[in-house]
Amino acid sequence: MPTRRTALTAMLLGAACLGGSQLPRRQAPQALPDDVCVVAPPTPYDPASGLPPNAAREVPLDARCPVCGMYPARSRAWAAQVIFADGDAQFFDSPLSLLLYLGNVAHYTRGRSADAIVARYVTDAATRQWITAEQAFYVHGSDAKGPMRAGNLPALASADAAQQFARQHGGRVLAFGEIDAALLRSLAPGGHSAH
Repeated sequence: MPTRRTALTAMLLGAACLGGSQLPRRQAPQALPDDVCVVAPPTPYDPASGLPPNAAREVPLDARCPVCGMYPARSRAWAAQVIFADGDAQFFDSPLSLLLYLGNVAHYTRGRSADAIVARYVTDAATRQWITAEQAFYVHGSDAKGPMRAGNLPALASADAAQQFARQHGGRVLAFGEIDAALLRSLAPGGHSAH
């Protein structure tokens, strides 16, 4: 089954071939429609992994963040992920991207909804282990710069570890439920929460 990217590429190549000799040599590039997303789809569950379908898994090298398009495996210390009820996983380059995604799942992954997510994980900034996003504590305003070279809400497994991190790097500690849409908008690249 062709992906959106394959279909879009075929459409653009077909249009170029049909009228190629009649097109002016220098045309301004046309913007893609807002509803076209060229980021990779969720990674399917692999039963051969031996992991339960809702368990955290390692980030595949080719996985792309649906929020910013970066490769989370390149910044594994900041990576996050969600697992859908069917076992598919979506990977993120930072807790910030995960939280932006949770605010508008259908926008970033067509045909999916927040209701279909059964697990959310972030990387513990101290241990580099997966921890559940809802139980993690986040440090807002620290000097720790994530993959986008901005404060990406480093996550820690306990309030004590988060307080210690904040003492060393600045910032204030927030529980998962304390992070609201206004804070996310202020942290989002470009000041907005959609790509």
